[in-house]
Amino acid sequence: MVVIRPIQKEDNAIIASIIRAALEEFGANKPGTVYFDESTDFLFELFQKQQHCAYFIAEEDGLILGGAGYFHSDGLNDHTCELVKMYLSKSARGKGLGQKMINHCIQEAKKEGFDQMYLETMPELKKAIQVYELFGFDYLKGPMGNTGHDGCGVWMLKKI
Repeated sequence: MVVIRPIQKEDNAIIASIIRAALEEFGANKPGTVYFDESTDFLFELFQKQQHCAYFIAEEDGLILGGAGYFHSDGLNDHTCELVKMYLSKSARGKGLGQKMINHCIQEAKKEGFDQMYLETMPELKKAIQVYELFGFDYLKGPMGNTGHDGCGVWMLKKI
């Protein structure tokens, strides 16, 4: 059974590896993305030092399958958070786990008082975009806030 739990410090290296492997797989390992973001190696610490954010790990029988979180990124209004670093290992995809992770993030973000969720992604991540569309994320013409990820060319927003 898959368990979704808060990130722990010892998860850092494994989740960073999953994130980078997914970006390599889809040819999205380019500057201006989380691939080169130093915080990708220290997600536990990043989410500990900020308020109103959380990062979750999906785990089954001790094996980390992926992760996702929400974060109040710079420049976003007080009621909007960002869905961040939503990545699954290759073996975990296509089984509904991504939907489960997004639902979990939405529910937890609502508890924090957010009523909108923003995301940035890349055209190379077509399957992820399809999932976001199914969740009712709408396309935006440009980025919101200041996430520091100028390598992303797809911006979406959902009322939660």
